[in-house]
Formats: sequence, structure tokens, C-alpha cells
Amino acid sequence: MRCPFCGYAESQVKDSRPVDDGTAIRRRRQCGGCGARFTTFERVQLRELVVIKKDGRRQPFDREKLARSIRIATRKRGISEERIDRIVAGIVRRLETSGESEVESRRIGELAMESLAGLDEVAYVRFASVYRDFARARDFEEFIRRLPSGEGEGGR
Repeated sequence: MRCPFCGYAESQVKDSRPVDDGTAIRRRRQCGGCGARFTTFERVQLRELVVIKKDGRRQPFDREKLARSIRIATRKRGISEERIDRIVAGIVRRLETSGESEVESRRIGELAMESLAGLDEVAYVRFASVYRDFARARDFEEFIRRLPSGEGEGGR
């Protein structure tokens, strides 16, 4: 494994442990060149997923991009990194076991919203505002009014 700090091609594994309910292995490594320590993750990949964007472009699925967007939505909401990793792992597992090698970005967004809806209402609205491209305050109002909890109804 190449060192992310100095680019040296060899590193030594110092510690390994299962994560994500045993679906991945976390490895702590030490660079043989500069001595820096870094972490890698090893996961089973059932198939190569390709994302079909709204404009028709295709690009490889990026697990970290999904995790980053969920982290942004859940920022300062008291949701642990471990919980976010479980959400991402669940979404990826659903995509990989769907039998399809190509998935529309819309489907990924819907799965993320579904996961966030049951986790945290504020994170759900934050994610929806970006995913559904809210342009005005009225977009937020209409979305909140339709929340299943009914908390958005009434004259706030």
C-alpha cells in the first residue's frame, strides 16, 4: 500500500480489526519510508457500480462521496461516525445486491433520504435541500409541510 504522505510503495500492517458488522477490515499501517501511520479499509465489492447522473453522464460509484454528503447533512446533530458508516454500508449493500451494475443518482439520493428520515428530521431536511435543489425558502416550507410527522403543519 502506497504511503499517502511520501508515496513510498511499502507499508507494514500494525493492527487489523473488523468493522461495519464484519463487512470490512480496518488496517492501521506504518510507512516503511517516512514512518507515518495511516488507516486503510478493505471491503468486499460484489460488483463495480456505475452511477448515471441526471445529465446522462456515467461515473464510477464513490462510496466516500456518499459518506461525505451524509456527514454534511448530519453535522452537529450528535450522530456518530460509526452510525454514518452503517448507513453508507447499508445503502451500498442494497445497491450491490440489486443485481444492477448501473444505478441512477436519483436512486442513491432516495436511499440516503430514506435512511436519514428515520434517523434525524433535521439531517433529512438538510440532505433533501441539496438533493432536491431547493432554490427558495418556500421550497423548505413546502417540504416540511409534507413531513410524515405532521410537525410542519399549522401556522408556524
